[in-house]
This record gives sequence, structure tokens and C-alpha cells, in this order.
Amino acid sequence: MYLCGGLLFFYLLQWTMDWIWGYFVRAPSEFYITAISAVAALTVGVMMYRNERVYTLANEVSAELKKVAWPSAKDVRAATIVVVIMTIISAAILGLFDAVWSKVTQVIYG
Repeated sequence: MYLCGGLLFFYLLQWTMDWIWGYFVRAPSEFYITAISAVAALTVGVMMYRNERVYTLANEVSAELKKVAWPSAKDVRAATIVVVIMTIISAAILGLFDAVWSKVTQVIYG
């Protein structure tokens, strides 16, 4: 979890530094931006790992996620089909209401 967070922070920081630095002045070489981003991400990752509150929270979250009863692929497929069908029905009803309202306003306004 810390590795994924660190990698995400690294890429976001690298992209942000490149964008901001390039906006105000001429962009430095990619090596400098990558090195600064890597050092900052590693530093933040180690600090978060050593922080007792964050470490405890991460362990509690992972323990709770182990308790979750994830739906099977069959259940997900069935729920997806229901959502798609209901979306199509709702769109048809709204389209019908729109067509009727359009005809009514044409009759009223001529």
C-alpha cells in the first residue's frame, strides 16, 4: 500500500513540477525533475510508514477489507445488466416525455 501510494505521489509530483516549472521558466532537464520527485516521494513514504497513526490506520483498513464479502462475477454481471436495462428504459421514458412536451409547446406557441 505504501509502495502504491509512493508511486502515485511520485508521478503526480513529477507531472506537477514539470508543468509548474515549465510554465514560469524554461523547464530544467527531466533528470532533475525525476530525481527531485523520487527523493520527495521516498521521503514522504518513509515518514508515513514510520508514523504510528498512519501505520495503525493502514493495518485497520486492510483488516476491514479482508472482512468484506465481495460479490461474485455472476452477481456483478447480473447487477450490470439490470442497470443497463433500467438506463435504457429511463432514457426511453424521458425521450417520450420530451417529444410530447415538444408537441404541446408547438401547439401552444404555434
